[in-house]
Amino acid sequence: MAEVALPGLRLADDLFFGMHYDITGRMRLHARLTGLGLAAALLGELMLAGRIAVHKVEGETRLLPAGPPHPGAGAGAGHPEHGQDMVTRAVLDHIVAEPSHRFRTWLQFIARTAHADVATRMTAAALLRPQRMRLSSRYLPVDANQAAWPVGRLNLAVRRRESLNTQDRVLLGLLVATGVGRHVLWEHNAAYLAQSAAGLAAPLQELLAQTEAAVGDAVISRR
Repeated sequence: MAEVALPGLRLADDLFFGMHYDITGRMRLHARLTGLGLAAALLGELMLAGRIAVHKVEGETRLLPAGPPHPGAGAGAGHPEHGQDMVTRAVLDHIVAEPSHRFRTWLQFIARTAHADVATRMTAAALLRPQRMRLSSRYLPVDANQAAWPVGRLNLAVRRRESLNTQDRVLLGLLVATGVGRHVLWEHNAAYLAQSAAGLAAPLQELLAQTEAAVGDAVISRR
């Protein structure tokens, strides 16, 4: 079946919506797992934009900068896969400055602030509005229909066995890798999920594998 284009926001924005309840803004998973998922999505945005690549160096899997060394500040503005912003630019700057770190180290490092970083970006884009709680803050979607669309379109595609575009293949893979897919996907067709992931380029498959492993380690460490 021909691939269908399913328009969306930036990858991390889509995942943020999927990892939170639409009405309350509460996280569906533990904060540490949410952070790892959003960190992976930010790295995924840079991979989709051709700004970082995966390399095997001395037996370790590392992330290295790719593409032009100094992209224009407005390059690809507005496009969910190619646009640069302060959040992804900060992540890229860290990777440029410290290329010797392992993939897993970057996931853990970015995860520390990923939730706040993505929420701030989405608030600036009028996608979220902060709600002050007694001891913390939550973020509610400005448009509930828009918040439901990322997961909704994936569920429709899975049910119809439609082929996803690259960004939505990564989004689906991250929902599964983080475990939030158990809460938001209507059905879990193992063959469809495997086929979707297999259609990704090797670096994006590595992103999903590293995320799943990091989430697994985080779950074990909490026991």
